[in-house]
Amino acid sequence: MAKTLESKAKSFLFRDLDSKILIGMASDRYAGWIGQIYSEGRYEKGITRRSHKVGDKTFNEETLPVESVTEYFEHFPLLEIDYTFYRLLLEKDGKPTQNFHVLKNYRQHMKDGDLLLLKVPQVIIARKLRRGAGFVENESYLNAGIFTNQFYEPAMEILGPCLHGFIFEQEYHVKNERFSPAKLAQDLDAFFNNIPKDTRYHIELRTEAYLADPVFEVLKKHGVGLGFSHWTWLPPLRKQFAKVNKMFFNSGKQVVIRLITPLRVSYEESYSKAFPFDKMVSGMLDPEMIEDTVKIVNEPIKDKIQVNLIINNRAGGNAPLIAQKIADRIHAEKQQRLF
Repeated sequence: MAKTLESKAKSFLFRDLDSKILIGMASDRYAGWIGQIYSEGRYEKGITRRSHKVGDKTFNEETLPVESVTEYFEHFPLLEIDYTFYRLLLEKDGKPTQNFHVLKNYRQHMKDGDLLLLKVPQVIIARKLRRGAGFVENESYLNAGIFTNQFYEPAMEILGPCLHGFIFEQEYHVKNERFSPAKLAQDLDAFFNNIPKDTRYHIELRTEAYLADPVFEVLKKHGVGLGFSHWTWLPPLRKQFAKVNKMFFNSGKQVVIRLITPLRVSYEESYSKAFPFDKMVSGMLDPEMIEDTVKIVNEPIKDKIQVNLIINNRAGGNAPLIAQKIADRIHAEKQQRLF
């Protein structure tokens, strides 16, 4: 059995490693994963190419067609959809947006048992939105009606049993623009009081000052999971976990852990180092991130809580290879407990 699990990880087959650990990627369709997750030559005619400016650099990206998600789910049970962060599913008048059609296309290439985590649009959770070279106040911040009518309900309609959860990712707030934790808790309480009750909500707060008791009490009250994220300006995962006293708030007995970037490394720098996402980058992967992840993963399993582990290429260069390293460490931990 153990050797079978090891061989599956080496072949990037993560669907059945452990019923309590769902490993998935932060986005999909990367041409850099051909030969790992995607078959050589299978999608050549459907690859789209575009130039993408990140910071002061331009990258020539190659993206596989949507139908490649069928092969993705041969390897992973779970996928985080990132593009929903940038646009709602319905316009104000109820007209479907481009994201609605893309998500519907995804669903047509999925089978029951394939699971999606959707990032909630930033227009719901962000206090400020980028407009041109600057930022403006977001008039739709924590608007329960927009979330319910223009995102939640159409997502439910499109995905049905494949909808595994919602991630509210709040942007980092610089010191002179922060709420008090009590004010944020009050606002979140009102918001979660006015949206549909659901056991699949998770929130990622990228400002360490908000990882505080008033916020935790509101999350517990509404059964909203606190997402643990290895990200630029957050403390290490083990410190985030210590702040909640190793507690899990999600009422659906789920927890989300996201490995996004090395600590103290910006999006632009991590993207530049990792691109084109086809290999590990020397010196980029933080060994403590792997060890913290494995230690945290073991805690919820004791309480029969399911772990949703999401991995981004920018955490080390190539997300499937990072998944492989974590699976190896989880296997090694299991072996140590057996002897």
